[in-house]
Amino acid sequence: MIKSDTMQLEATAQQAQQRQLSQVKWMTCLMFFVFAMTTDAVGVIIPKVVQQFNLSLTEAAAFHYVPMVLIGLSGLLLGRLADSIGRKTVIMAGLAIYTLACIAFAFGDTFLFYLGLLGVSGLAIGLFKTGALALIGDISPDNQQHTRLMNRVEGFFGLGAIAGPLLVTLLISYELDWTQLYLLAGLICGLLLALAAMLQYPDYEPASQEADLWQSLKLVRDPYALGFSIAIACYVAVEVAVFVWLPTLLQSYQGEYQYLALHAITIFFVLRTLGRFLAEWILSKLEWSLVLALFSSAILLCYVASMLGGVDVAVWLMPLSGLFMSMMYPTINSKGISCFPRAQHGAVAGLLLAFTALAAAVGPLLMGIVGDFFGEVRYGFYLATGIAGALCLLMWLNTLLKPAADRLAAQDQSGSSVSH
Repeated sequence: MIKSDTMQLEATAQQAQQRQLSQVKWMTCLMFFVFAMTTDAVGVIIPKVVQQFNLSLTEAAAFHYVPMVLIGLSGLLLGRLADSIGRKTVIMAGLAIYTLACIAFAFGDTFLFYLGLLGVSGLAIGLFKTGALALIGDISPDNQQHTRLMNRVEGFFGLGAIAGPLLVTLLISYELDWTQLYLLAGLICGLLLALAAMLQYPDYEPASQEADLWQSLKLVRDPYALGFSIAIACYVAVEVAVFVWLPTLLQSYQGEYQYLALHAITIFFVLRTLGRFLAEWILSKLEWSLVLALFSSAILLCYVASMLGGVDVAVWLMPLSGLFMSMMYPTINSKGISCFPRAQHGAVAGLLLAFTALAAAVGPLLMGIVGDFFGEVRYGFYLATGIAGALCLLMWLNTLLKPAADRLAAQDQSGSSVSH
């Protein structure tokens, strides 16, 4: 009788733990959804901002690179806080700052005011995203589960990236202010903050290492951290080129598929999201490094054909590239984090996020500068095509040489590995 009661209590406790983990997973997915609504809508906002404030392409690019720089600095300098003071504290702090920044869009209407708020929101995203990435490691029992969960979370990011540009397009079509997107994001984020406060996160023992603001930066000396950081930077520069500058490139399109050109970014994000939700099935059929090599080859083909064929080809192939980009970021990010023990996941996530943000900031900025210099944004896409070639080369070298295989296996065996 006593044994039966004990077993029942254990089963009840296990069910409660599973519900807790499920709630935390959904909360993490929703966080990625809401910040994607704003960060990935910038490509649709930039043409409106250029007209509203009479800006050059280089000046308008600040709407993208300023928050990206702040995301990177936040991840680099504050990412280790997720390891030292805990995931929940960092996540809630980031959500609170992000909520306030979004709501503040209602209290000003100048370019510099908006730019400042975007910088603050970037700081907040860097905080709660590093906390969330470290948290994914806490709730993933092994390398494979971590990879699948990361793709699922990034799938919700993809849904937010669809919703954001679509909402901005609808706001503009009804002659409403595009800043209302940020007010909506602030409202949703405020609700998430309240939910985060009520959730019980998995137990976490803070890292015993000395608190160091440069902990993430010091990881650059590790060849695995540096290698995955470079790979992720190349990928991000290629991806961001599409959703920041493709709407501007397609303004010169005069063909019969105007509807396709108008919704090119939405189609890109839909295909990218679809691929991420299919990731679990794809990864069960093919080895992850081979998938990345094949997909990066397809991305390069889309770029090269679009540059050779002009906007009549780009209107089809650039949105299609989203399908092949789908698994690239979450898988590279996951494997990079999985090369390290859980106690370092916040710092590693911060480093990878810094390279992500750096590439997302510098890539479109350089494209804008090149486009201004030659008088057409198409020349900026030539630069992005070169980076796509470098990414493809890196992915095939990774497939053939498998430099991280032993490190990933060792972390799995130690029980402290976290892979996306």
